[in-house]
Amino acid sequence: MIEITKLNGTKTLVNQDLIETVESTPDTVITLTTGKKIIAKESRQEIDNLVKSYRKGIYADLARLADLR
Repeated sequence: MIEITKLNGTKTLVNQDLIETVESTPDTVITLTTGKKIIAKESRQEIDNLVKSYRKGIYADLARLADLR
């Protein structure tokens, strides 16, 4: 999960696998596959980087586990 900041300053965790689209309108609107929309303080690029970073960490963990076999 990635941590984002809502416009009211509340930090929340979002399941990155449920993100369908991220738009800059100029606010950053994250639309989930459930239809729910979240407005975030982070930019579209920052959200993209958070998702990429999270996935890199997952794949690195999988590679380490494979090396242990």
